[in-house]
Amino acid sequence: MVSGLTDNLQEFLPQIYQLLRNQFGYLDWWPGETPFEVIVGAILTQNTSWTNVEKAIYNLKSVGALSPEGILALNVDDSRSDGNSLPILIKPSGYFNQKSKRLQIIAKWVMNRCQGDLSMLESVTTPDLRNELLGVIGIGPETADCILLYGFNRLVFVVDTYTNKSMNRIGICNEDISYGELQNLFVQNLDDDIDLYNDFHAQIVALGKYHCKPRPLCENCPLSGICKYGLNKKRRVT
Repeated sequence: MVSGLTDNLQEFLPQIYQLLRNQFGYLDWWPGETPFEVIVGAILTQNTSWTNVEKAIYNLKSVGALSPEGILALNVDDSRSDGNSLPILIKPSGYFNQKSKRLQIIAKWVMNRCQGDLSMLESVTTPDLRNELLGVIGIGPETADCILLYGFNRLVFVVDTYTNKSMNRIGICNEDISYGELQNLFVQNLDDDIDLYNDFHAQIVALGKYHCKPRPLCENCPLSGICKYGLNKKRRVT
């Protein structure tokens, strides 16, 4: 960690959040009208942008298929000419054959686990529900945590590639930190606040999209004054 700047993460992480919030405003993430729509979005967003996910979700809604029953009723043959097969509908999201299988797997899980009524899972503890989700093919830690936080309103902090890259550049962690270690870094140093977890993750995603790119744009970054990478870059220029 950057000595002096990041020694006290209980103060430093809220400082990061506030600087990002000042730049991007409240982001009201994740868009999804139902918990199942969040689940679908969490799977579709794997390895693609949210813009592409929105197109796929729109297609599913247009044929009344954005439900476990609707997903399972669709054909998974992408050669159908009528355009109403699951792979064709979600094609904008990429990897559509793989994601079609994953959507049908999670739809079957929802039907078998709670007869399609996700509210029946409210009594399941967060660790148990997380373990159940991780047991579903196609759902890894990040996808499971997105579903828990945004779909089930559970106190789970989501970390992703944006989080790893930006926190490494700031000087909080090494690039090879594990998912669980990076997640614990936030959980152990932030207040237990679902709204904070929700918006902080969204702020980090915005940071990664607009500033902390593979080739970072540090000049107008809201964290340039507290980021190890940004400060070193500024010193090299001057």
